[in-house]
Amino acid sequence: MTEDFLPILGYDHIEFYVGNARQAAHFYDKVFGFQPVACAGLHTGVRDRASYVMQQGNIRFVLTSALTPDSEITRHCALHGDGVKAIALNVENVETAIAATKERGATVVEPPAEQTDDHGTIITAAIKTYGDTIHRFVERKNYKGVFAPGFAPITGYDAQGVGLAAIDHIVGNVELGMMNHYAKFYAETMGFSQLLHFTDDDISTQYSALMSKVMQNGTGKVKFPINEPAEGKKKSQIEEYLDFYYGAGVQHIAMNTGDIRKTVSELRDRGVDFLRVPDTYYEDLKDRVGPIDEDFASLQELGILVDRDEDGYLLQIFSQPVQDRPTLFYEIIERHGSRGFGVGNFKALFVSLEREQERRGNL
Repeated sequence: MTEDFLPILGYDHIEFYVGNARQAAHFYDKVFGFQPVACAGLHTGVRDRASYVMQQGNIRFVLTSALTPDSEITRHCALHGDGVKAIALNVENVETAIAATKERGATVVEPPAEQTDDHGTIITAAIKTYGDTIHRFVERKNYKGVFAPGFAPITGYDAQGVGLAAIDHIVGNVELGMMNHYAKFYAETMGFSQLLHFTDDDISTQYSALMSKVMQNGTGKVKFPINEPAEGKKKSQIEEYLDFYYGAGVQHIAMNTGDIRKTVSELRDRGVDFLRVPDTYYEDLKDRVGPIDEDFASLQELGILVDRDEDGYLLQIFSQPVQDRPTLFYEIIERHGSRGFGVGNFKALFVSLEREQERRGNL
């Protein structure tokens, strides 16, 4: 068995660059049920940015905006709109992680750096991946604070969560012809293996298509599907994303829940708009997926999709984009043994996506 030269303990956080971190934090609190746990800014001695740490279950989002016009954050938001800058991974040793990936060809964009306060020391470093996105390695075994030095805890406030428990996977969209390049990057530079490969035969309609490879780390805790557009009669959702994000980036973040019907009901009540597949999808659903624990009528009412593989079944649903640009969105997923990604739902989803693209004038 090949030694895992980059042991990853799990996802540490996802950092978004946004136009207004305070307002974004309010959105993720009131709409998605994330608890604000820490913040940084002028009041904590940080002069160039403001950040809010939002948490629900084991999911941690960091929302960061610039305080100055001449800033990497400002430029990122001007080009891409609100989007994911950093996918942070928790590792046992940052120095080892950086050395191993750099030796295998990674571009280091943040060399190892220590930050210390009364709660201990945290070490971080980062490498480049697709587009302007980075992977940040975080070593926090010697840190007992709420998030990191420079952040002050937010206390005395209880958000009403919606049952989101953990990050399931994070999907990247890359340019035509670049999927294999980044699959190779994850394999050779980070020691990931290919879990699945979807071709345009799997994910297509009469108008558009995409191809995807799912890469995972040695333990299977971290999964990164990589999408690229495929030739079609009209513009695919991947091309639309690339056009409006102005390059490659994170397309969606999938989050696990133990009760998808309850989670989706609450999210809908709070104003989250979800993609809706045609009702014909549900006509033969019971025959296609076999017995499940959930009531089919309730799934249809909420627009939740079902797929089955040899290991079990899963339930999933996809939000509309959460900003004005048709870029980042979210997936809510509940797994019952299945380790797949809902390949049986891809065609129905593409029909729904194309309907939304046509409404936006981008098909």
